[in-house]
Amino acid sequence: MNTSPVPAAGSRPGPGREPNAADRYWLQLACELAMLCPPSTTAFSVGAVIVAADGTELARSYSRENDPHDHAEEGALAKLPADDPRLGSATVYSSLEPCAKRASRPRPCAQLIREAGIRRVVTAWREPDTFVPGANGTELLENTGVTVIELAEYANAAKAPNQHLLQPPGKNP
Repeated sequence: MNTSPVPAAGSRPGPGREPNAADRYWLQLACELAMLCPPSTTAFSVGAVIVAADGTELARSYSRENDPHDHAEEGALAKLPADDPRLGSATVYSSLEPCAKRASRPRPCAQLIREAGIRRVVTAWREPDTFVPGANGTELLENTGVTVIELAEYANAAKAPNQHLLQPPGKNP
């Protein structure tokens, strides 16, 4: 876990597309949460944190935290009341782009985020076509007015717990 202090209130997540120190802090934490995921050969390890506009952490989760089919964003959202008024101005930080399609559950994370009223998402890594070809959570979110920011400098941290899925067949990590 990240033990550095949370950035000062002046660097809170903003409503726009420009990332700031708080965005980097929370996305790093999401990447660290992904390291807690039980390994899987059929799903990515992802961490997610939901942060209120005032910089308060509302919820956090990681893939498979409570159930083998749980996604990180889904798990974090499940820890909050659906009508929590802070969600409309909150930001979701996810180590991997929220899914647009799912094999294990009817509602993908991008849909859950939209339904919660969240208008801003910060991610580290676009979902590869490994499990669900052609799924584009960023596009789905942006098409419904959600601002999505990708901080690609965190992609390696997001990929770290998923190396076993990214290796070419027959190669050891």
